[in-house]
Amino acid sequence: MTFKKRGLMGCLTAVATIAAGLGAAQADNWKYAFEESLTEVQGVYATKFKEEIEKNSDHTIQLFPYGTLGESADLMEQTQAGILQFVDQSPGFTGALIPEAQVFFVPYLLPTDQEHLARFFRESKAINEDFKGLYEKQGLELLQMFPEGEVAMTTKEPVETCADLDEVKFRVMTNPLLVEAYQAFGATPTPLPWGEVYGSLQTNIIQGQENPTFYLYSTKLYEVTDYITYTGHSNFTTAVMANKEFYDGLSDADKKVVQDAAKAAFEHIVVYQQGLAQQELEKIKEAKPEITITVLNEEQRSCFKEAAKTVEAKFIEMTGDSGEAILKQFKADLEATK
Repeated sequence: MTFKKRGLMGCLTAVATIAAGLGAAQADNWKYAFEESLTEVQGVYATKFKEEIEKNSDHTIQLFPYGTLGESADLMEQTQAGILQFVDQSPGFTGALIPEAQVFFVPYLLPTDQEHLARFFRESKAINEDFKGLYEKQGLELLQMFPEGEVAMTTKEPVETCADLDEVKFRVMTNPLLVEAYQAFGATPTPLPWGEVYGSLQTNIIQGQENPTFYLYSTKLYEVTDYITYTGHSNFTTAVMANKEFYDGLSDADKKVVQDAAKAAFEHIVVYQQGLAQQELEKIKEAKPEITITVLNEEQRSCFKEAAKTVEAKFIEMTGDSGEAILKQFKADLEATK
């Protein structure tokens, strides 16, 4: 090989090395935190999201389950600061940040029918269009909202009517409207971070809390309460968001990868949840046969539904014209997806 040819080959090798280095620089590791364990609903969604991203791009996703990076408030701060690229957080915790998101806590607004619920989340203008602008104002790109299951109350004493919640210290998320709801139900709402709930029930600092059925089983809340009551008043909702500056800086191709992954994970989680609540309820019964499980009938629910009217009025008072418009669109979307 002549000197000239060796020089040419050297240049080509250098170019190839630089190109490879540029390719490696473009393949990023993105951080995604959520409020549950890897095996719970948010974790299952996140795992599917990660799988889709890594299958359709050179990027990787690092998952951070609950407790690894702090409480919910910490996760939101880290996302807004750009330390995290993605976060999954319930509107229950973002309600103070985005007041209109508290609409999910207007009792008896969302249906209990899972198929109707899935259609609503898939097709709702309020969720898929109107909320995006509200989240953007907080430096967040709303990617997907999805339901996690009907909420049940767990208490130390039976609940068959609102009167049974009188003077009961009931743990709620740090959400102003949820506080209003449980006041309307007759309880004494007590906002607490999740990490304090089990111990507070165990020591009788609080006497009740609410969560979807799968979470009652996975977190063993049935061990420190004796009654599980379904009033039909709420379905736990969560939202997957990206840091807005990070998202806006992505190429169009990467934005599509992210959006497609969010949609694929939504469809996956909808199927995954079919029958999940009943399966977990059976596990609770097996673990604690003496637990009492009650589904309130329409007459028993009447006082809760009456209280819901005052909560809806309070939501409008708290959020003004913007909240009233969201609520109106919610109702229209629910009617359109029946």
